[in-house]
Amino acid sequence: MPGKNPVYNLPNQLTILRILIIPVIFFLLFFKKEIYGTYAAVFFAIAMLTDFIDGYIARKKKIVTTFGIFLDPIADKLLVVTVLVMLIPLHRIPVWIVVIIIVREIFVMGLRAIASEKGVIIPAGKEGKWKTTFQMLGIFFLLIYYTHFNINFGKIGFILILLSILFSLISSYKYIKKVSNVIFIP
Repeated sequence: MPGKNPVYNLPNQLTILRILIIPVIFFLLFFKKEIYGTYAAVFFAIAMLTDFIDGYIARKKKIVTTFGIFLDPIADKLLVVTVLVMLIPLHRIPVWIVVIIIVREIFVMGLRAIASEKGVIIPAGKEGKWKTTFQMLGIFFLLIYYTHFNINFGKIGFILILLSILFSLISSYKYIKKVSNVIFIP
């Protein structure tokens, strides 16, 4: 029975919901009208909320599963990369920034895989959490983009993304430092 399988717990269902939201945002960003960016931002906010809630529930109720540990970061990366790539043709973010973000994510995933192979788990540090916070807020603002209530959402989003890159470089350095101890041990 599906309800008895721990894979179908609430945190994993929220992660799957986050993945299902990605095509909706993707579709909305094909339209050039301002309102569709706002709709995309609403769906992105819902996805961000599911990311926060699924982790909270899994830890609080002690229902962390291997499936969730595997799928949650993939859902996050798919969401971020898809939205950032879709923002390029809308001229809301330069290609070079998206490349830096994608390369960093692949690099850190590789470092974590190497460490994991050696039996070492490297949790996200505070710099990585700040990176994620600035990145998610930056993307949200870039989706809204236009000026509303005398707030230039595009400029704020760009600044937040630049801050996320700064923290991603710091956290990448810390990952390299931690993994270098593992890699170079015979």
